[in-house]
Amino acid sequence: MVAALELYLDTDATRRLRALWQALEAEGIPTLASLQDSKHRPHVSLAAASRLSPAAVADALGSFPVGRGLELEMDFVGQFVGRVLWLGVTPTAELLDRHRAVHDRLAAGGVEVWEHYRPGRWVPHCTVSLRVPNPLMGQAVRRCLEILPLRATATGASITDHANDIAHALPG
Repeated sequence: MVAALELYLDTDATRRLRALWQALEAEGIPTLASLQDSKHRPHVSLAAASRLSPAAVADALGSFPVGRGLELEMDFVGQFVGRVLWLGVTPTAELLDRHRAVHDRLAAGGVEVWEHYRPGRWVPHCTVSLRVPNPLMGQAVRRCLEILPLRATATGASITDHANDIAHALPG
């Protein structure tokens, strides 16, 4: 199971990313669009863990503006081990500062997250697919490059755990 603190994107960026998902799905490449009964939205995760208590995260963050208004720039395509394909978010000073502030508050509130999402280790990204078939990876990367660069504005944040039907919107 995966729970995450997700930043959601403006309407235009969301539309463009959903169009990318549809194009890849039509080519036989599974995306977040078809995962877990299509519950996923295009997003950038600031933190993740096996489980996150929405109440504990909300208490830890208080009224801190998690993401709203944060400008995001996606300029490259990346891959994690396991055939995970993503669009890379440029690690601007503003993004990294916000990420660190979120994690400082989570840590102070006793909220545990996976090490690779912590400041200094996190790779800002927008996941496209969790399992690109090896023979289709080149095709998938080319399709992703077609929509870059992609500029987005964070419009909201949520604690999500689709396996447990959790989608808890956060203020700011």
